[in-house]
Amino acid sequence: MKLGRIIGSVMCTQKVESFRGVKLLLLQPVDEKLEPSGEPLIACDPVQAGPGDLVLWDGGREAALALENWYNPSDATVMGIVDQVYGQQGQGTQSSGGRK
Repeated sequence: MKLGRIIGSVMCTQKVESFRGVKLLLLQPVDEKLEPSGEPLIACDPVQAGPGDLVLWDGGREAALALENWYNPSDATVMGIVDQVYGQQGQGTQSSGGRK
């Protein structure tokens, strides 16, 4: 899994059947210092993350398996909302966008 920050949402009026009812978010991958790393991407969100949240996400087949309908074309899915990051680079860093 990887870390990322939610920077927006994506609205679609038409989706493939396997994405009906699935929220789509704009996710900015971050590095170990919680700084932006790479290009933003669109991720499915079964955990109800919101703008500013630091999240765990994964890609590839694991992303598709995290959704209720596991037969879907997801390339990225949010797996969890991070409360804090501990370690040398992120020692005790509050990481979610205002959530408690």
